[in-house]
Amino acid sequence: MIEDVLRVYGIEGAQLARIGAGLINRTWLVTTAGNERFILQRLNPVFPAEVHLDIEAVTAELVRRGLCTPRLQRTVGDALYVEHDDEIYRLLTFIDGVTHEALRDARDAREAGALLGRFHRALTDLDHKFVNRRPGVHDTARHLASLRAALEEHSDHPRRARVAPLAESILAAAATLVRLPALPDRVVHGDPKISNVRFAADGTALCLVDLDTLGRMPLSLELGDALRSWCNPAGEDTADGDFDIALFVAAITGYAATGGEGIEEREWRAIVPATATIQIELAARFCADALRESYFGWDPRRFDSRGEHNEVRAAGQLAAARALIRQRQQAHAIVAAAFGGSG
Repeated sequence: MIEDVLRVYGIEGAQLARIGAGLINRTWLVTTAGNERFILQRLNPVFPAEVHLDIEAVTAELVRRGLCTPRLQRTVGDALYVEHDDEIYRLLTFIDGVTHEALRDARDAREAGALLGRFHRALTDLDHKFVNRRPGVHDTARHLASLRAALEEHSDHPRRARVAPLAESILAAAATLVRLPALPDRVVHGDPKISNVRFAADGTALCLVDLDTLGRMPLSLELGDALRSWCNPAGEDTADGDFDIALFVAAITGYAATGGEGIEEREWRAIVPATATIQIELAARFCADALRESYFGWDPRRFDSRGEHNEVRAAGQLAAARALIRQRQQAHAIVAAAFGGSG
């Protein structure tokens, strides 16, 4: 029981309230008898328990640099997490604020960009060997091959007639992508979608949450993942994806103001093609899962199956990619202006 987990932290008689739909980690708000608030999470098994070593190292550095961040709470026995009934649980400080599934306006975009810039800047010199590795997380060729394999393996799937044309459109769009250059790795969040940004009530972006994906990768991939989420006002769970250039301007301007120092030209030049690449990569992943139905979570309140949910996600990412590709010259000019380039 959850109460048994909380006792390991020395907490008795707390009130618990579920937060979110639980597509990844199951999350509760814990309110103690003394009115202190914490976040309790049950870790999804796709993440190893050792991920908490990475979270501790990064959040300690963020605090040292004066940034707001959730922090792991130690158990009575000074552990970073609890193993209970073959599950891993952790307790985190509560950051008062709100999260959004989609940006509301350009101010939100600018705030999110400035926050991510501060986050990257603060971790520039972090000397930490990450325990949790995510090999192939943005191996686009592998994800495209996986989509082709899913089409072959699931020829009798009841959704195949709907999914196959979508898959072919994704593969055709992938053939037009610009090849990304080899770039240096930097310390990144790893999943900076808009729902992982915590905002204050006044609209200020406070911190990034859900830190299980911390690691090193090229900056363009981190920013591409952020921008494909932030600049799609429709959100991820609709087929009507878009790429809002006004949100893009605000996000890039915000990021460059706080995190632009030290960014190499070859890195910022890769931001726009990396964003389109990740949009297509995610479309391929979601489309393959529309047939495999192996995605770790789905929203049964809105969709009848994992297959339906992932088909919609795939169509939305493809639509957003097409919208960006139509505007890529303008988008690149915006990036060049923000980072001080000539185009």
